[in-house]
Formats: sequence, C-alpha cells, structure tokens
Amino acid sequence: MADLIPIRSEPASVLYGSPLETVGCGGFPYAGRPLENLGQRAEVFHQGFREFFMTRTRSVSQQSKQYLLGLVQSRKRNMERMAEVVPGADGQVYQHFISNSPWDERPLLDRIAFKADQAIGDSENCSLNVDESGMGKKGTKSVGVARQWNGRLGKVDNCQVVVFTALGCGDDVTLVNERLFLPKEWVEDAARCEEAHIPEEARVFHSKSELALEMVRHARRQGLRYRWVGMDGGYGKEPWLLRELDRDGEVWVADVHCDQRIYLEDPQPIVPDRRSPKGKSPSRRIAQTTAIRVDRWVAAQPETAWNKVAIRETTKGTLIVDVLHRRVWLWDGEEPQAHCWHLIVRREIASPGEIKYTLSNAPEPISIERLAYMQGQRYWIEYAFREAKSEIGMAEYQLRLWQGLHHHMAMVMLTMLFFFQVRREDRGLLSLLSFHDISEVLRVILPRANVTYDQIMRQLQERHRRRQASIESAYRKQARAERLRGP
Repeated sequence: MADLIPIRSEPASVLYGSPLETVGCGGFPYAGRPLENLGQRAEVFHQGFREFFMTRTRSVSQQSKQYLLGLVQSRKRNMERMAEVVPGADGQVYQHFISNSPWDERPLLDRIAFKADQAIGDSENCSLNVDESGMGKKGTKSVGVARQWNGRLGKVDNCQVVVFTALGCGDDVTLVNERLFLPKEWVEDAARCEEAHIPEEARVFHSKSELALEMVRHARRQGLRYRWVGMDGGYGKEPWLLRELDRDGEVWVADVHCDQRIYLEDPQPIVPDRRSPKGKSPSRRIAQTTAIRVDRWVAAQPETAWNKVAIRETTKGTLIVDVLHRRVWLWDGEEPQAHCWHLIVRREIASPGEIKYTLSNAPEPISIERLAYMQGQRYWIEYAFREAKSEIGMAEYQLRLWQGLHHHMAMVMLTMLFFFQVRREDRGLLSLLSFHDISEVLRVILPRANVTYDQIMRQLQERHRRRQASIESAYRKQARAERLRGP
C-alpha cells in the first residue's frame, strides 16, 4: 500500500487549540472577556455599509441595521418575529425595506466580495466555489418556485433554487454573490413574471451553469484573487462550461459523474479520408482511440494504485482519504484537439463505496496532494450554506417578489461577512469560535425589546388578526372558485 502523503504539517492543537491553564472569565480557559464588545463591533461594521442603503429620496440605513440585528437576535427569522425582539423595529417597515425599497443590492454584494478578498485573497489556498441551494417553499407564488431538485433534501421538491459563489480559504469562507434560477415555466409566463415584479431584462432563461459562468466572470472583473474555481458534479457535467472557463484562463476543479467518459491516450481526432467517389466527403472528426467510463477505469485499478492522502485537520482528527490520479484526455466530438486534464478520484476509507470523480485543468507540474487538497475545498461552501441557514435565517424568509428575495439574500450575506470577520479576528483568543457561538453571544449582549405582559398580548392579538385574515381570504377564494364551477 502506498505511503501516507501529508497535506499539511500543523497538528490539531495548532488548528483547534490545546488545553490552556484556566484563567479569568469564571473558569473559561481564556484570559480577558472575549466578544464582550461584539455589539459595538456590529454597529461599526454596519456603518461601513450605510452608503448602500441610500435611495434617491431617503436613507433606509436604520432599517437595514434593524434587519441585520433581527437576523441575529430572533430564533425565527420571519419579519414578524424579528420585529418583536429588535428595539424600535416594525414588521411592516421590515416588509417595505425588503420588498419595496429601491436600494440596489448589487453594489452591496460587490463590496462584500471586496471585503472578503481583502481578508483572504492573498493566500495561495483562496478559491472561488460555485454551488446552489434549494429553499423549500409552499404554493406557486414565490418567485422562481417550482417542482425541482432540492440538493439539501436530496430529492425533487417544491422550492426556489439560488446559485451562489463563495470565497474561501480553508474554513474561512463567506458567500459573495448569488443568482436566482428561473425555470422555463416562469420565463415563458409573462403574467406570472409581472406578478412577481421580475425585471424585463431578467425574463430570459439561463441554466444554472450559465449563471455560474456569469458570476465567475464577474468575480474576475472585480479583481478577486482566488487561485481556482471549485464546482460539484451538477456543473462539472457540462463540458461547455469547463471549456469556457479554460478559455477564460481560469484554473478549475470540477466534480463529474461516474459515467463521465475519458480517453487514456490522446484520441487525436481526425476527419477520415474519403473512401468512395460517391456521396459527400466526410466532415466530422473521429477519435483514433476508444473512450471509457471513468468508474469502469477506476474499478480496474489495483489497490496499490491508491495513495493515502491527509486532506485536513478536523475536530475528530486528521481526515485521510484514498486518492487515484492520472492525466486523461477529454474530447467533445467537435473540437480539433482533445484536452489533457487531471483526473482525481477520491475514496472514503471508512466508506469505500463512496467515490468522487473530479477533473482539473491545473498546470501539469502539480502534486497529487495539492490536487486532493483543492478537490476537498468545495466542502466549505456546503458548510457555509449550513451556517447561513441555521444561524442567519437564509431560508426562513416569507417573500414572493423578485426584489424581496435578492434583498434578503444580500442582507444574509452582509451578516455572514460580519461573522466571518469576527471569527478571523478572534481566533487567537477562541480557536474553536463558530457562527453559533457568535449568534449566542449577540443574543445576550444586544439590546432587546422590553416585553411586558401587555406587549406580549398585543403581539399575540396582531398575529391572530393576520392569521384570521389569511384564513378568511382562503375561504373567500375557495367560495369564489366554487361559484365559478357552478352547480
């Protein structure tokens, strides 16, 4: 069996902290009072973004701060509950700020990406990762909602799908851009688009891969300093996308499916000579070698061909996987020449049946451990989704309109950037600091609306009034439909 190939030399105690002598903080193993000024830091952080909440007639900066605090302080992030815990907040004001106020989220997202790049862009391990996230929704009114694949659930479900990019360097990761995927059934229904206030220029079908390419190109125009682009099999299965990125000069690492066909030798495609004076001359190129499915090639490899590679340190020890590597050729049946790229195959030691197949156009003089490291970094965008959903309420919105969804996502990503910065700044004191820890501290130290019995009862009455209005509206619609059907 091949020797272990280490990916990094730092022991877990360096990455995740080691037992220290207990000092201060009532027995907490760190000196001082870490995170005590987190509320003031949130205020200063938000002030750096106030300019993006100016419209032609007014400023909605105060509302943006209250929305950010609501995402942090409320256990449930619908606007009604957020307004109940943030001093001075109002649910209807929240709704106007998110759904109706004309502030532009795109410059805000650009500044978020710029700030993330300032923090980690100078690292050789900085990558831009592309992935999508499904937001389960009921009904048919929420913009872009349809029966479609929800990766979080692992099945087709009624949901909205948003494609994201994340800038990351190891576990320092934050979302920096987003695009809503609009299914064809939406862009082909003008009335539905009008009802959801989708801008005219957005009523054009773009596949998820086209949205991904658009965001990668936008990131490069911004000057973000990532070293490679990471993608899962949903994007790696698109040959045109890999070739477009290759032509753009991007280095990419893309998972592919088990039925991906590869050439073990250069197929050297040629147009065959004409064999008969009759009929048309051949015009299509053919390969001179035979392609094979990647999973069949892997199944034929001896056990000695696998290398054990240490991917990263984790809280449960060093993550070690089995890795195969080979240079292979890819040809789409039309290009004059095939592409010679890397094939990286990763097998989980504890679950040998769990295999990932990955292609990369990284320069040829690159080590197997470096390729394995790059392949493993896509994990962190999935981690970012979990953090954004569990700690910042990314999927908990109750919004139907195009602008509302994009405004909410921008505010989630702004809040996420704050958490990202706090983790980086305070890691020297709290090496295990998580988004959940930051949320818990903020909920304790931020001012909360003083709630008395009378206020609680007024809140209950308002909730019940809205629920009753919703019930009555549903019954009216049902009665109207029955009248239209007739006896």
